Amino acid sequence: MTDFVLDWEREKRTGVAEAVLCEGKSVAQVDAILGEAGERRLLLTRLDESKHAGLAAAVRAKLDFDPLSRTAFHGAPKAPALEGAGIVCAGTSDLPVAREAARSLAFAGFAAPVIADVGVAGLWRLMKRLDEIRTFKVVIAVAGMEGALFSVIAGLVEAPVIAVPTSVGYGVAQGGHVALHSALATCATGVVAVNIDNGYGGACAAIRILKRGA
Repeated sequence: MTDFVLDWEREKRTGVAEAVLCEGKSVAQVDAILGEAGERRLLLTRLDESKHAGLAAAVRAKLDFDPLSRTAFHGAPKAPALEGAGIVCAGTSDLPVAREAARSLAFAGFAAPVIADVGVAGLWRLMKRLDEIRTFKVVIAVAGMEGALFSVIAGLVEAPVIAVPTSVGYGVAQGGHVALHSALATCATGVVAVNIDNGYGGACAAIRILKRGA
């Protein structure tokens, strides 16, 4: 009897495939989960480098691992051919979360370019990329500090904006709580928010929107 149950029917029910949160799981548990998966596709999130290194060599050989986002793909990859999502990232420090969103979208077959380091401290950087951002059907905005990027983007584009607050910042930024409150309190319309550092959750919201739109 195992201490996990994989949900292989999730994609049929919800449009979003099964994923495994590796944070809080032991190396032995992750090994066992991947052994149970066999050749089936599985997305792993919050898989840090030390835990990845501890996996059996045969298991690691089957993984497409990205240390920045702490994600891994198990099984045959999908070609990221579907378009519509774009990720806008306030600062370089937000890239791990933005990359988690991009990788989660790629696992589902969606190409999602990341436009990085366009935070409001240098508003000209965002404006320089605005025409490109306006081509996206869904915008995932990733920002920490005061989270002003969410409101600014939502006031400039037609697409729905999914705000992903990050824990980047210090002092009163309170580990991402200020950015989360900024997303929730924005006066710009069409902004929805997911939890702090939840790039995967932001990607799942975008996948659902894009699949229903299609």
